[in-house]
Parts: sequence; C-alpha cells; structure tokens
Amino acid sequence: MANASGGWRCGERYGWRGYGRSMSRDLTGSVVAVVGASGALGSRIAQQLTDRGAHLLLVGRDAERLRATGLSGEVVVGDLTDAGLGEAVAAAATSAHGRLDGVVNAAGVVAFGSLLDTADEVLEHLFLVNAIGPLWLLRRVQPLLAESGGFLAQVSAVVADQPQPGMVAYSASKAALAAADSALLRELRRVGISVHDLRPPHTETGLATRPLAGAAPRLPEGLDPDVVAARVVVAIEQGEAVVTAEDF
Repeated sequence: MANASGGWRCGERYGWRGYGRSMSRDLTGSVVAVVGASGALGSRIAQQLTDRGAHLLLVGRDAERLRATGLSGEVVVGDLTDAGLGEAVAAAATSAHGRLDGVVNAAGVVAFGSLLDTADEVLEHLFLVNAIGPLWLLRRVQPLLAESGGFLAQVSAVVADQPQPGMVAYSASKAALAAADSALLRELRRVGISVHDLRPPHTETGLATRPLAGAAPRLPEGLDPDVVAARVVVAIEQGEAVVTAEDF
C-alpha cells in the first residue's frame, strides 16, 4: 500500500524483480528535492515533477537563478562540495512539509584533457561534486527518505559505462557515482528507499561548454534535455533501477 505522499513504507514494498525494478510510484503530493534545479536538465526534471503534482525543494548555488526558473518551491542555496548541504535540505523539507519523499541529483561538472594535463585541484573538484558530495548529501537525508519510503535518483552519465580517453577523470568520477548507486540499490531497499541510476548519453545542456578545464572534443548532436528529463521521471514512476544510455 502506498503512503499518503505516494511513497512506499518500509515493509510494504516488495515489488522488486531482482534489483532491476521496484513497485510503481505515484508522485502526486510528494515532496522532492531537485539538486541542480537551475540547470538545463535539473529545471526540466523539476518541471516534469511539478506537472505530476509534486512539491519541490529547489536546490542550487544561486538563489536568483533558482527563482528565475519560475518554478514553485522552497529555495535551498548550497553546494555539493559542502558536507552540510544535506542538513539544509532536510531542515527545509521538514520545516515546509514535515517530510521528504525523494531526491533527484541533476548536478555535475565536467573537465576535458589527458590525465597528465589535468591539475590536482580539477581532479579533486570533479570527485567532490560528482561522487563525494552526493554521498554526503544522502547520509543526511536518508532518515527522512526511509521514513517516507522515498527515492534517490542520480544522473550519472554514459561515461560510467563507456569511459573515454581525454575524459579520464570525469569518466572515473561518474563511474564512482554509478558504483555507489549499485551498492545503495541493495543497501537502501532494506529500509524502503528506491534508488535510480540514470546514465544518459551526451545531452544538449551546455555543460560541455563550461568545463573546469580543457576543451570539449567534437561531439555528436546531443539529446534534447526535455526528452532526457521526461525519461528520468518515468524511470522514477516505474521503479527502474538503472537506465542506460541505450534506454534514452
């Protein structure tokens, strides 16, 4: 039986088929934090969630950009490189709604160039934002997600499966996130939390034009971010644990 927020209480969720799929989820009335909500992909995911009747927490580094999306929801300003971001998200969710039903992590950074040419501080920042920060965040919101039978959805990337030369550090950071999701999928199902790892191919979000270092190689035309956002939300609704590039 679903709880009032559309989640699944621990002990009431037994729809798993191996580790590939959980029971379907109704997002109506759910409280969802979208990390990276002002970005090209995050804002579209947030809009899709709004269209399904979810209440949002808009999480990002710039309050003005978050408000400029025109989306309705509590604004939480913070950075994934700050271990305290999760506490801010948990506090905002509890204060505004008394619960948290889901977290979508659509934030990320990229860098290009050979490993030899990648500065130590760039390596560190890639892993902080793409891998370590999301784990810091989850540690602090997990109790709320367990209470609501909620979900965690993380946008990794196709490079988690297909690491590329000239993108060694970026590929490794996204593969680390995907590996964490794979382990969390099994670990968190014991407390009723669903995990979704989304690995879209190159998407026209503009991220490749804003690398931490280097210059993007010649890339094929990417997917429409609206298409990717819609697929992400469908995966959450249908309980898909892993969505590979081919599934987009």
